[in-house]
Amino acid sequence: MKYRDVLEGGKEPLEIYDDILEVLADIQLFPGSIEQIYRKAMTFSEEDLDRLRFALLRLQVYSDINRTLDMEKAQKIKYVSQVLEKIIFGSLLLEHEEIDHA
Repeated sequence: MKYRDVLEGGKEPLEIYDDILEVLADIQLFPGSIEQIYRKAMTFSEEDLDRLRFALLRLQVYSDINRTLDMEKAQKIKYVSQVLEKIIFGSLLLEHEEIDHA
């Protein structure tokens, strides 16, 4: 599955997906792209913000499912999607809590 397919989730794409795909292709671009992506997201309607949040959530789930195939790539995908979700929305829908087995 391609990242674009994960982001779109079978729906009409948002233009911001191109910016996210660019940083997924080259993580070194991410620091310089954060503000641009944030500012673009801040112009979205509530419906489009909701679509964006679920696109970022799908990326996180995708990275978790595929982390055994390529751990480094999965970590990059998850990092980008979580940082964007925290910056744009203030929190994560999927918070992974550490379970203490002691």
